[in-house]
Amino acid sequence: MTQELIIVLVLLFAAVIAFMMNKPRMDVVAVCALLALPLTGSVSLEEALAGFSDSSVIIVAVFFIIGDGLVRTGVAFRVGDWLVKQSKNSETRLIVLLMLSVALLGSVMSSTGIVAIFIPIIISVATKMKADVRRLMMPLSFAGLISGMLTLVATAPNLVVSSQLQLAGHKAFEFFSFTPIGLIILFVGMFYMLFARRFLGKKADDQSGSGKVRINFDDLATEYQLKGRNYRAQVGKGSPLIGKRLSEMNLRGGHGANIIVVERRLNRLKNVVLDAVPDRVIQENDVMLFDFFYPEKVELFMQKFNLVSLPLMSSYFNEHSREIGMVEVTIHPDSKLIDKTVLENAFRSRYGLNVMGIKRQGEVLENELLNEKLKRGDTLLVFGMWRAIRQLQTMTNDFVVLTIPTEIDEVAPAMEKAPYAIIALLITVGLMISGIFPTVLVAIFGALLMGACGCITMDSAYKSIHWQSIILIVGMFPFAVALQNTGGVDLAVKYLLEASGGASPRVILAMIFGFTAMIGLFISNTATAVLLAPIAIQTANVLGVSPYPFAMAVAIAASAAFMTPVSSPVNTLVVAPGKYSFSDFVKIGVPFVFIVMAIAVIFIPMLFPMEIVKP
Repeated sequence: MTQELIIVLVLLFAAVIAFMMNKPRMDVVAVCALLALPLTGSVSLEEALAGFSDSSVIIVAVFFIIGDGLVRTGVAFRVGDWLVKQSKNSETRLIVLLMLSVALLGSVMSSTGIVAIFIPIIISVATKMKADVRRLMMPLSFAGLISGMLTLVATAPNLVVSSQLQLAGHKAFEFFSFTPIGLIILFVGMFYMLFARRFLGKKADDQSGSGKVRINFDDLATEYQLKGRNYRAQVGKGSPLIGKRLSEMNLRGGHGANIIVVERRLNRLKNVVLDAVPDRVIQENDVMLFDFFYPEKVELFMQKFNLVSLPLMSSYFNEHSREIGMVEVTIHPDSKLIDKTVLENAFRSRYGLNVMGIKRQGEVLENELLNEKLKRGDTLLVFGMWRAIRQLQTMTNDFVVLTIPTEIDEVAPAMEKAPYAIIALLITVGLMISGIFPTVLVAIFGALLMGACGCITMDSAYKSIHWQSIILIVGMFPFAVALQNTGGVDLAVKYLLEASGGASPRVILAMIFGFTAMIGLFISNTATAVLLAPIAIQTANVLGVSPYPFAMAVAIAASAAFMTPVSSPVNTLVVAPGKYSFSDFVKIGVPFVFIVMAIAVIFIPMLFPMEIVKP
């Protein structure tokens, strides 16, 4: 083992530890690796930056945009509509159709995005069926992960592995190369979940009404302990608030008074409810609705700002339900909101909404919410105007809406463009299948077609790209090159073959699958694919067999992140709405990983023969 290889391994070990701790963020770790590796001399500057021009990176970014087109036009929501109609109050039928729908959509768009879309749909369906949502959320996450096994563009690891084949001088995987093995796993997965659901909750018939998930304003107020915190007051003559913007007052930070809405009388017959945006200028006789964190200081606060207390009826929110709403959201695992307080995130300025409650691991936090740092899996109760709440459905990079009121179900800003989005997607997939043009050019054309048809905007396109994933891929590529340049790949292959004891290629295929799945527990599936694909390909070369079965095994294993709630963002998203524990994923996910491994070992060599076919 050379000194250069030792340095690379030390850097790799440090990166893995950082990935496991998620401090700093994964994309920051990748950038640090991108900076450090050229300084060690293990890769050249050109090799370190090569990921920025890699076609797989561009395809990943472009398909985030194409997926956004399906969301903005409501195509994904219409699939949910169809799902509700076709399930016909049968949980078995629902699980089968759910997994098929999610897998189909996830094969051409982000699996994380599609799961985020389906969470409120499943909550709504569970409410109507009086079903236990725990029996439905895990099939949703499993289908999201399996969708990554269906097409070349379904998930980043597939493109990474295909790119590594090209770098090794082999032909890349085709668009549907993954489909046969993915379909087998999907159908086995459906039968498995129909069996495993009994370990997750009660049958729909046994719920006795306990399946109610969508609750009204009063229920939410009780659940988040809001009663006794809301006050209504009118701005009196001479109040120091008159003529000032809300952003100038520092009422939240200085007094714990969070203004939710402002009522203003336009004439004798008409009142309007205005949102509490930072630029809102307070006028005399305005009526403000407060969420007060320090009830014992309310009287002093009213006197200081010359406010006249007004009665607040319990039906207030219902009376104004056409203008204002209240919903629960959960923090996305990769959200930039994590580890920052509500004030630091400028929540009201950025989203036009107020945070009125926070639940962590099922418990309502009672301390000062505005200065509480948000954590993964936190559930927030947010309140504001309906138009602001509608926008939450398109902000899946930050959080996922859990309880969507019926007034805003299935909102899409470009719903009338749905036929164009479907046509653009079909043209894109058709050109990819034909192989007439390079895949990356077809993907870019598809995104431009979505834009030309009005399915996406430039702003939505840029926002839809999950830049953390892109930077992670780019930053991890130099590690694979460094391991090859310093002999690390050859050393890993040597140890792998020695550990196998001269076993058959199928046994070694199983070992590679198991090792990839195990590594995927600690680092992202994309980083796992980047590191393991060269080892798998080189192992095949040493054995004198085709590299395709081994490369396919790495890709499938990288997506088999079923074992823990933190193995994939897809799993993390369903933890809160499904009320799952760590052990729930272990007892359901671990057996299924072994089933997937068995399927891979049996069927991959059938679909991709070990023998090298000479031209």
